[in-house]
Amino acid sequence: MRFVPDYPLGDVNPQAAAVATRPDILHALVKASCVALLLLALIGLAAGWLIAGRVLRPLQDITRAARQAAGGSLDHRVGLAGPRDEFTELSDTFDIMLARLQQSFDAQQRFAANASHELRTPLAVSRTMLDVAAADPDGQDYRRLVSRLRETNQRGIDITDALLRLSALDHVPPAMEPLDLADTARDVVDTVREEAGARGVTVCADIHPVPATGNGVLLRQLVLNLLHNAVRHNLPTGGSLTLTSGPDPARPGRALLTVTNTGPPLSDTVDRLTEPFLRGSGRLAEQDRTRRGHGLGLTIAAGIVRAHHGDLTLTANPGGGLTAQVSLPGAA
Repeated sequence: MRFVPDYPLGDVNPQAAAVATRPDILHALVKASCVALLLLALIGLAAGWLIAGRVLRPLQDITRAARQAAGGSLDHRVGLAGPRDEFTELSDTFDIMLARLQQSFDAQQRFAANASHELRTPLAVSRTMLDVAAADPDGQDYRRLVSRLRETNQRGIDITDALLRLSALDHVPPAMEPLDLADTARDVVDTVREEAGARGVTVCADIHPVPATGNGVLLRQLVLNLLHNAVRHNLPTGGSLTLTSGPDPARPGRALLTVTNTGPPLSDTVDRLTEPFLRGSGRLAEQDRTRRGHGLGLTIAAGIVRAHHGDLTLTANPGGGLTAQVSLPGAA
């Protein structure tokens, strides 16, 4: 407006009336600007409300799922569809977190139920034997009764000790030192050969020197648990197991230990074999006392591997049996 002269404007024809003055033009411009700004404000509010609602809708879905999870419902998933952006990545990450939490809570519930059953069984058996002895004290073989009570009591003690070791692995970091994993493997193979021979299981060892970093006592327990599992869950007759050790070809600088055994097909429970009190044929112990265990062998093995910052991979063999691979950090 500063370029508009401050006097009446007129046509080149002297007889024409004056067109407008500077105040007239300014008044018209202010009026038109106010109308335009009002329209733009209304359009901006409406468009902003629509755009904000569309943009924030994924956050509302995630918030709703978080509230349901906080209320104890972990089976709900956001499942956000659409183009890949920050919201879909957040939604997928949240769904993965919910899935892992649900698996963890389900595993804890199964652990509590199974642990209660496992610890209750020795107590119930002991009480039954004592009740029978109290009902007929003269007709009892007390030497045999004491032996059975001692055996049952020892089973409860073994379960409790295994649970304590499992708890310590997750809370107390083990002392690490450089060692040769091959020495530990050879020692454990010699330990289990007698039991394997008694069960008719052939042991094959292909052990190569491989430096690793870890706790010697825990690594020996790890290899022992894997071999005991391979021997006790093998074929009734004519089974075999193979133990190999050496550098990890897929991950240079790491040590690899592999235990492969024959046995019944395992397809549905492989992913859960590291859960407490789960055995190859289910949770319950087998009737054969020579093959009975507490169902904590692979659980403790997984805890030892986790304490050593390693990886434990369980794979069902196509013809039956299991292959366990342990990858551990190499020696510094």
